[in-house]
Amino acid sequence: MSNTSNRLDHINHRIEQAFVNSGRSFTRPVTLLAVSKRHSLDKIQALYELGQRNFGESYLQEALKKISQCPHPDIIWHFIGPIQANKTKEIARHFHWVHSVDRIKIARRLSSQYTGTSALNICLQINISQEAQKSGFSTSEIFSVIVEIIKLPNLEIRGLMAIPKPTDDIAQQRAAFGQLRELMQQLNQQFKLNMDTLSMGMSSDLEAAIAEGATIVRVGTALFGPREY
Repeated sequence: MSNTSNRLDHINHRIEQAFVNSGRSFTRPVTLLAVSKRHSLDKIQALYELGQRNFGESYLQEALKKISQCPHPDIIWHFIGPIQANKTKEIARHFHWVHSVDRIKIARRLSSQYTGTSALNICLQINISQEAQKSGFSTSEIFSVIVEIIKLPNLEIRGLMAIPKPTDDIAQQRAAFGQLRELMQQLNQQFKLNMDTLSMGMSSDLEAAIAEGATIVRVGTALFGPREY
């Protein structure tokens, strides 16, 4: 437990310090999303006992097993991995958030298959660095796609998610995250939306993400230790 506690304290300190250093004037909190893929339910339990409530999974079958065995109904489960069309029904049924909506087909299926009492929180994944191997909407096509997604029932478009091209250059990190922030502002203004979520930043670049307005940062190994395979 001590190692887990130390890791959580360290990440929370980084988040708090990054927020202070950024000079952000608004008070919207930065949520730590513990990326628990390839980690055991015991490790999730250890973090839960320390107050962590938001957990992110990428592999559906692994996640469903954990969710079914987890004794804590107040955990908020986030799906953050690539989505195959034949997986949307189970994702819509078992998750509170979906960060990786990267195609309008996926949005339509989640909308039609969701049976919860309140809307499913989604983030639209943007290929902010325009990498050929990465999924996500381009910064240009999102303006036409979002018109269709807005019309879908059962979905609450909370914001945007991106995984920029890795770099150790802080200025380049901030440039990519700043582009995502500006894109959300443009979409909010043009379509009269109230998106409030920027899911961006991981353990290697969370300071840059927070400086540019991240509201959710996704951290895995730095919290849990090495992944279990």
